Amino acid sequence: MPLDMDPAAFDALVDRALDGIPDELAALVRNVVVLVEAEPPEDEPDDLLGLYDGIALTERWGDPTLQLPDRIFIFRGPLLDMCETEKQLLEEVRITVVHEIAHHFGIDDDRLHDLGYA
Repeated sequence: MPLDMDPAAFDALVDRALDGIPDELAALVRNVVVLVEAEPPEDEPDDLLGLYDGIALTERWGDPTLQLPDRIFIFRGPLLDMCETEKQLLEEVRITVVHEIAHHFGIDDDRLHDLGYA
């Protein structure tokens, strides 16, 4: 049975996952905003947990301050639908946040799968 959680409590889980990123890595994240949305866009799968929308650091050139920020979307509905306990949700949110930040660093889905973040 899927979990039910109010948006503010879910946002706090995302904040907790972001706070769990080691300072050495967090310091390297540049020009990125993390947004929580209720559901994925209509042109994406209904069960999409997160999405990185931007240019990976490995593919950038020029001054990033002149560009709009990259965006990481975390989708509350699919994450709640797949989890039965808050403990499970906390872990899935953590994995999703790490997965999307890894895309910012240019790590692809195959490598993330190998590392257990897919």
